[in-house]
Amino acid sequence: MRRGLPEALVLRSGMGASRARATALTAVRIPADAVAVAGFCGAVVGGMRPGDVVVADEVRGPAGVTRCVSGPLVAALVALGVERVRVGPVASVDHVVLGAERRSLARQGALAVDMESAWLAPAAVGRPFAVLRVVLDAPARDIYRPLATLAGGLAAWKSLRQAAPALALWARG
Repeated sequence: MRRGLPEALVLRSGMGASRARATALTAVRIPADAVAVAGFCGAVVGGMRPGDVVVADEVRGPAGVTRCVSGPLVAALVALGVERVRVGPVASVDHVVLGAERRSLARQGALAVDMESAWLAPAAVGRPFAVLRVVLDAPARDIYRPLATLAGGLAAWKSLRQAAPALALWARG
C-alpha cells in the first residue's frame, strides 16, 4: 500500500478485530480528510476468484452497519484500468469463514468477508470512509488448500498493488 500511496499516511493494523480496534484508536487522533481500509478478503458468493477487487458500499459487523463511499472509488479504479471490480456489502467477523457460514453470509447479501473493516470504521468519525478489498480465497478455492492459496495470494497481491493508487484519487475527491 505504501508504494501505491506515497503521499498518504498508511497504518498497518494486522489481522483480526483486536488489532483493528487498536489501530482505529490511533487513526481517530490523526487529522485526515478521509479514511480508507484496504487489504484482503474472502469471497462468499460464487463467480468470484482471487484477485477480484471488492469495493464495499457498506460494512456489516457485530455493532451494526457502516455506510461506505463507493462510487468515486469505483470510478478511480476504472480510470486506472482495474478490471473485475465488484461493489457490495462486506461482512466483518472475528474468525476465518468457511463452508456453511460462507453460504449463510451470501444469503444475507454479503459479497465478501474480512476480519478488520468493522473495527476500523470508527476511525472515520464523520470523515468519508471507503473499503477496498481484494479476494484472496473464494468458495471454489478454499483458503486451506495450500497450492490454491499460494496461487490466489499472488493474484491478490498483484491486484492490490494495481488498485492502491485509486485510493489516492478517491481521497483527492
